[in-house]
Amino acid sequence: MLKTHEAKNRRNGPPKLGIALGGGGPFGGIYEIGALRALDESLAGLNLNDLDVYVGVNAGSFIAANLANQMTPAQMCRIFVRNEADVHPFHPGVFYRPAYEEFMRRVAAVPGLLASAMFNLVRHPNDQSVLEALTVLAKAIPSGIFDNDGFDTYLSRSYSSVGRTNDFRRLKKKLFIIATDLFTGETVSFGDQGHRTIPISKAIQASMAAPGIYKPVEIQGRHYVDGTLNKGLHSSVALEQGADVVLAINPVVPIDVFSAVAADTMQHDDLVNSGMPIVLSQAYRTMVFSRLRAGMKVVGRDYRDRSILLFEPERNDARLFFSSVFSFKARKMMCEEAYQMTRRAIRQRAVELETTLAPFGIKVRHDILADEKRTLSTGLYGETLPVFSSSPQTKTQVNESLADSESYFERMTQKVAALF
Repeated sequence: MLKTHEAKNRRNGPPKLGIALGGGGPFGGIYEIGALRALDESLAGLNLNDLDVYVGVNAGSFIAANLANQMTPAQMCRIFVRNEADVHPFHPGVFYRPAYEEFMRRVAAVPGLLASAMFNLVRHPNDQSVLEALTVLAKAIPSGIFDNDGFDTYLSRSYSSVGRTNDFRRLKKKLFIIATDLFTGETVSFGDQGHRTIPISKAIQASMAAPGIYKPVEIQGRHYVDGTLNKGLHSSVALEQGADVVLAINPVVPIDVFSAVAADTMQHDDLVNSGMPIVLSQAYRTMVFSRLRAGMKVVGRDYRDRSILLFEPERNDARLFFSSVFSFKARKMMCEEAYQMTRRAIRQRAVELETTLAPFGIKVRHDILADEKRTLSTGLYGETLPVFSSSPQTKTQVNESLADSESYFERMTQKVAALF
């Protein structure tokens, strides 16, 4: 935290604007792209590629790095939502490549583990039962189901393009990628003085390594996993770097079943009847959401002279909760929903936003927000493309729309993606 005299000196200069983006896996990234596009076109004077500090964790690290690398929200919509990239086409499959080497290494260890268990049982027959001795086989369970090395490779190529960089030191703006050191449990901020030589792509790979889903990422002899283990947003990093106002997006909120049932987007028992992945997803979202609320109170107390403008999904729309980023049609729907939800939030908070952002010369574009027929597609291209309703649909409508585009692979990977 900044000392008092340091804060006074900082306030004598021009105000600083930062952004903090939360996690949520591939879903979180798609949601953030839609939300950023809404902010980008609805706030006149806001340049999301020219902020003072960028902070990202998990999927937010990917989006924050893209912004710091001069990729606009509109470009991200075309590349990651509509698959229009002509140089480095993006496929969600890069997130879910099975960790074959990890599987083989664990399988190869089984004979040795069995021999060790039998040896200990024979040597100390009264100390444990056969089942207890066989618990040593837990070491044969892979540390992660998937390997996201492919994501590092994709980003390395993408950031080698003209005008972009994979080196924290060559960025014009401050970028911080948050991960967790598996050896110590401590939060690590790649991009700070002690971690600036790590490639940006490798830092993002580490920040997105959700435990159990991905194997830990090794960097210089240490192993790192998902940065949301300690905090869901890490907006305090931007404040510590001198930001007066922080735009924050947290895609990870638990669904409110009662509100969703009232909106007719799900049935009362859908959550508990959908299996373990969905229940785990709700538990994970609840944990992140509650910790973020507690953290925001602490930040509000420690930085009374600063502001955090937080944007989150509405909690009554089951489409976002049950959708899969592997479905192209669902991906577009998710981004459109994020776009429309954020537009509604800007309309509702227009006075607050104009007051807080006035020192930066940023104003709310009421003409854009007043256009009720405006969609993400029409805003991007100025032409009518497939439109998704911004109001919650019924559960039957959701199932019919997703069934049109989902293959067997999409339905199966949806179960895995739901863990985020």
